[in-house]
Amino acid sequence: MRRTLQGLVVFAASFVGLAFLALPVIALFARVPPSRLVSQLGNPVVTDALVVSLKTTLLAQALILVFGTPTAYVLATRRFRGRTALITLVELPLVLPPAVAGLGLFAAFGRTGLLRTSIPFTQMAVVLAVAFVASPLYVRAAIAAFEAVDANIVAASRTLGAGPVRTFFRIVAPLARGGLAAGAALAFARGLGEFGATIMFAGSLQGVTQTLPLAIYQQFETDFTTALAMSALLVVVSGALLVALRVTLQWQPSKPTSRFLFAPSR
Repeated sequence: MRRTLQGLVVFAASFVGLAFLALPVIALFARVPPSRLVSQLGNPVVTDALVVSLKTTLLAQALILVFGTPTAYVLATRRFRGRTALITLVELPLVLPPAVAGLGLFAAFGRTGLLRTSIPFTQMAVVLAVAFVASPLYVRAAIAAFEAVDANIVAASRTLGAGPVRTFFRIVAPLARGGLAAGAALAFARGLGEFGATIMFAGSLQGVTQTLPLAIYQQFETDFTTALAMSALLVVVSGALLVALRVTLQWQPSKPTSRFLFAPSR
């Protein structure tokens, strides 16, 4: 009797938790019929914002991959004084309030900032804002993926005469590709949804710096129905990314060391 009661309590708690996560998404699509969702693709505000979002997020993703991959590899394979502090620095944008992140970028890259550039309120500002807030998701996942690679296999490759670059691309990267793909997908999805740092650092100019989340915020003040439809569209895009991520991970020939996207760092 006691075990049955405990089981019911656990089931009820899990049901409430899942319902809480699902209800806002269900509510969006309950208010937006499919025809309304499709019609939004012809709305200039939506198309401009979607183009800006995809363009800037792809550019930010390229920066994250190019600079984040070697950063993660060094932090995963080297043990040195200050490594923990550097990992904390990498993770810091995840917990920074968006307004603080935007002001920090402004203080660094503004006309009167440390570097004194004209980047703020341009499309490059959107790219930098997205890269800043999304890169920790990729770098942290990449660190875990590189740490999971068997060091003996890497040592064997070097012993057989392969250089560090060839070993990385022929041995390390293929073995870590599942974690790298997971981190890249999460970073891309986070970049599509970025709002706070972008509006602080880049503003919201239609066709230039106005991303889809910024357009949703603007429409919320004038046309709530359109804002709902745009929100549903963003949910569809984000959901498609997560499905693609799951499919990619299932195609990996080797079993992952953890069922979680992030494994703890040693």
